[in-house]
Amino acid sequence: MVMTVVTDSETQIHPLVRRLALAVTAVSLLPITMGALVTTLKAGMAFADWPSSDGHQMLLYPWLDDFGKDPAKFTEHGHRLAGVLIGVLSLALAGLTLCVERMVWLRRYVIVIVLAVIGQGLLGGARVLLDRATLAMLHSVSGALFFCLCGVLLSWIGSTRRVYPPGVDFRFSPAGFAIIVFLPVVALTQYLLGAAVRHLHTMIDEHIAGAVVLTTVALCAVVLLWRAGSAVLRRRGWLMFGLLATQIGLGLAAYVARLGLPLRGIVAVEGSLSQAVFCTSHTVVGILLLNSTVVTSVVCVQLAVAGRLSLNWPDPIRTIPRSSPLQKGAL
Repeated sequence: MVMTVVTDSETQIHPLVRRLALAVTAVSLLPITMGALVTTLKAGMAFADWPSSDGHQMLLYPWLDDFGKDPAKFTEHGHRLAGVLIGVLSLALAGLTLCVERMVWLRRYVIVIVLAVIGQGLLGGARVLLDRATLAMLHSVSGALFFCLCGVLLSWIGSTRRVYPPGVDFRFSPAGFAIIVFLPVVALTQYLLGAAVRHLHTMIDEHIAGAVVLTTVALCAVVLLWRAGSAVLRRRGWLMFGLLATQIGLGLAAYVARLGLPLRGIVAVEGSLSQAVFCTSHTVVGILLLNSTVVTSVVCVQLAVAGRLSLNWPDPIRTIPRSSPLQKGAL
């Protein structure tokens, strides 16, 4: 299909800002993965103090000495160091953006990212100092939301070239559009249920039922994306399908690793390698799937505002400020 390229010089992003945004998004998976492993290993209280670790200043703690000797402390302190790294990168992104960019929405957005990192760190510290499982659950959920925050930013500034199909895509009905926009709510609800299972050891039946609902809605969204005229949406449909299929497989494996399968003679072993791998991977891919639904819904809104989807919007949507990335249709 012939494509039309739409560019806007006003929305050109400094290459270093774009690279730092990519780095922040990619590196944010590190504390998320380490945090998921901490939960799997039940290592959240490996240290009773914070921000110090066994009385050591965080950066001076002999972390590598715990490798092979104390997996709980090694994993938990690794999670803390990963949090420090993403904090430094976020500050660098904000500092550079404030220096070289003039777009108000972008300057405000990176400030929100820094505040989110600080809040995430304080929440993690409160979880240790107060030793509350509910705070551990909130820390996990806020980490997933932070990753989504970074993913949306990257989708807005990832490229200075906007590629749209010529004309309007009439294969998108308002109902289909609503499904895709509503999908992140379903995915977040399912992630909350999964967090309750991992941290509070409850709501396993609700989590399984939620998986059925999410799979049904997500497959509907995937079919709609595959039929879209925009190559961007079709690619996002394939990405979402791949993550969904992977997540279903990991969910089944995590269930067996955590609870066993008595009918097949499979017994769950607490702290086993299979639990560490499958339960942690299931959490991380769940966050990637949540991020995919959020970014895809944002891209759909961008295309709709740019007039590339056959939707009749109410007047208020057209009052979005021209400096907004939504009005620019940034992809």
